[in-house]
Amino acid sequence: MKIAVTYENGEVFQHFGHTQQFKVYEIENGQVTNTTVIGSNGSGHGALAGLLSERAIDVLICGGIGGGAAAALSEQGIELCAGAEGNADDVVEAYLRGELVSTGANCDHHHDDGHRCHDNGGDHSCHGREGCAGCRSGAAHTGKNIGKTVRAHYRGTLNDGTQFDSSYDRGEPLEFICGAGMMIAGFDAAVADMEVGQTVQVHLTPAEAYGEPDPSDIFTIEISQLPGSENLCVGQQVYLQDSYGRPIPVKVTAMDESTVTFDANHEMAGKELNFTIELVEVLD
Repeated sequence: MKIAVTYENGEVFQHFGHTQQFKVYEIENGQVTNTTVIGSNGSGHGALAGLLSERAIDVLICGGIGGGAAAALSEQGIELCAGAEGNADDVVEAYLRGELVSTGANCDHHHDDGHRCHDNGGDHSCHGREGCAGCRSGAAHTGKNIGKTVRAHYRGTLNDGTQFDSSYDRGEPLEFICGAGMMIAGFDAAVADMEVGQTVQVHLTPAEAYGEPDPSDIFTIEISQLPGSENLCVGQQVYLQDSYGRPIPVKVTAMDESTVTFDANHEMAGKELNFTIELVEVLD
């Protein structure tokens, strides 16, 4: 049996449709025998359900999930256990003991109609890792690793030396399909011709990473149209959902008595990024 958990930094990631990683647990005789962290393409619940099906996943454990996503999983024959939170390993152990109860589909908020917002309790952006919908580039890459599943360790820093992400800190390399749009363009290009065991240093411009900020991604909503937004504060990171149930990470940039302004640009938009990348394995 295989169990997949929406995953980030050791915890159950709370929004299925926007998860950037799954931790996959292989189970034999009620015990975990192997774990792997895989990347996702972040392109919506239908694609994610297909990805899990291709990986022969039997059970998905997640936090929040909408009705459409739950239906897509059901169509693929994948059991859903929603409403989980906390340490991913502990949650899987609870499932195996029969102590984890699913809430079923539990997200019905929308960005367009019947707005609702949800505090994510922290920054769950995808950083330099596998891409969300805004991270992919249409540029084609060439290289011997294109189209292959690879595993790589990386450390990402800003130009001032500040580290913003590191697979080394999590103790597990990132797995993704090179050139499939799961990574920002510059990361894919760097890995495309690497040898296993090789480590490279790359500097990415905004065009090779998350692009420049888009003014159209900054928008203002009446607080009366967004239940729960009266409790927000400037600088807070939250999630909205569009009419298709896809979570949208946004940051509160301004508030007054009647309106709240959100910025949906990626936090790394407009920034130059530096990566140390070590190619650990090429799987196929």
